[in-house]
Amino acid sequence: MILYEEIFREFKKQKVKYVLTGGMAFNFLGGYRNTLDMDILVEMTDKNLFKLVNILEKAGYHVKQPVDPVLLADKKTRMDWIKNKHMKAFNFYKGNELNYEEIDILIDSSVDYKEAIKGALDVKAGGLTLKVISVSKLIKMKKAAGRDIDLMDVRNLELLRNSK
Repeated sequence: MILYEEIFREFKKQKVKYVLTGGMAFNFLGGYRNTLDMDILVEMTDKNLFKLVNILEKAGYHVKQPVDPVLLADKKTRMDWIKNKHMKAFNFYKGNELNYEEIDILIDSSVDYKEAIKGALDVKAGGLTLKVISVSKLIKMKKAAGRDIDLMDVRNLELLRNSK
């Protein structure tokens, strides 16, 4: 069983268009990073986002932001959050300190879904095929994020890429 397997199964069943990024993608690409959250880029259509929000709500996820998560499916609202609230990701979570799950829907990123899906890898895990961002596009995202952990990931991804 893989982390978030039930969510990935629902994504497949309902044909949610997504690409896995962040620490989980780093691990699937051959790196090793202790991470428990899932970061994804999704096709930013109202229909796709509405399916995504419904899947997460039915699975018991809640939002940290004091807003109705269905508003994520409204393009005008998303653009307002990005422009006026400087929002980069919309966060869903469930559980407690002992069993905590967190999913970030990236809504403002240096790589968008349309760019990420081109060259995304099909990675087999837990009987599923997951869409995982390419090494070069993950490097671009991590460089733009600029945190120490991301820059360390960039160095490791470049080593992995050069060793092939």
